[in-house]
Amino acid sequence: MGSIGQEAEVAVVGAGPAGLTAAIALAGARVPTVLIAPPSAAVDNRTTALLGGSVNALETIGVWPRCRPQAGALRVMRIVDDTDRLWRAPEVRFDAAEIGLDAFGWNIENRHLVAGLDARARELPELIRIEDQAAAIEIHDDNVTIGLTDGRRLSVRLLVAADGRRSLCRTAAGIDTDERRYPQTALTFNLAHTRSHRDTSTEFHTAHGPFTLVPLPGQRSSLVCVVAPEEAERLGALEGDELDEEIERRAHSILGRMRVESGAGRFPLGVETAQRFAARRVALVGEAGHVMPPIGAQGLNLGLRDAATIGELAVAARRRGADVGGVDVTDAYDTRRRADVTSRTAVVDLLNRTLLSDFLPVQSVRGLGLYLLDRIGPLRRTMMREGMAVRAAQPRLMRGEAL
Repeated sequence: MGSIGQEAEVAVVGAGPAGLTAAIALAGARVPTVLIAPPSAAVDNRTTALLGGSVNALETIGVWPRCRPQAGALRVMRIVDDTDRLWRAPEVRFDAAEIGLDAFGWNIENRHLVAGLDARARELPELIRIEDQAAAIEIHDDNVTIGLTDGRRLSVRLLVAADGRRSLCRTAAGIDTDERRYPQTALTFNLAHTRSHRDTSTEFHTAHGPFTLVPLPGQRSSLVCVVAPEEAERLGALEGDELDEEIERRAHSILGRMRVESGAGRFPLGVETAQRFAARRVALVGEAGHVMPPIGAQGLNLGLRDAATIGELAVAARRRGADVGGVDVTDAYDTRRRADVTSRTAVVDLLNRTLLSDFLPVQSVRGLGLYLLDRIGPLRRTMMREGMAVRAAQPRLMRGEAL
């Protein structure tokens, strides 16, 4: 088969939330865009706590009204020390109303988020969907050629790599990553319970990682349970009443009786960060550029900021008649994303390491930090605002401004 006939300036490879957001942002600003991804047979039962900036972006590109009914408000966050160590930190409570917000964000099952994004993507005349897989990437001085599994080929000026942590596009661009593994595994569940969560997320800090309950609509919550790998094997083997009772015990019955729903996930934890976030006409978004533990609701929110940033830069370049995949665009993207990604990764890594450490001075520093957050209002409010997003890293979509 030969070349694909239609003209496109940008190709997005990968149709997860970050890839779909990038494609919609570009096509919605009338940049001819191709979205390349095979139909997904798997159902993603994980959830994402979308922070305020991410919700602003989804609202601006016409997606959020489709998702809002399936999202649970996150108005209060509690941190509870459940380590049973000598130095135990006090419980800390963060309330969105304290910084003038209705909610910190909204927790939504990924399948509902992707469905809303996909429906919006199919409405845009500037966006062409190719339901195939990229098999080969060739990078030239003035374009990128993408070979599909069916033999067709497509040339574009800019390639947005949203093809996950084992990214073919990243490899083609010659971008290496720095990687570190943790002695932890995350188990993810959705569950129903008999008591109201009152729009409150509760994060129990245990000696092996956080056990975090996040509200979903009604009397349902999502759970991320981080444990040692051998404990993950034991928990993963439990079923029915045994699993329900074990999760309820770990939750100290704060939400009453629990019933775990089908579709649990299991993920080894680690940190992986690209050494550059863009090079040679390729821009990395989402897990193609950075992977981090599910702590602090940072991972996908970073990916959506990636998508909003490359959309903003490429749209601006096209409007001034410049090359959307030129060095000025990719260098600007790398610079703008580096501070946000690296600072968030460092904070999540530090929080996780202090939780795992058995070294008493480290435990003491962590406990003191939580004590100060609990007692000093201005410090707590500053941390809440910065936890939402670094102001300097906010692209236009995250501020609710159209491209």
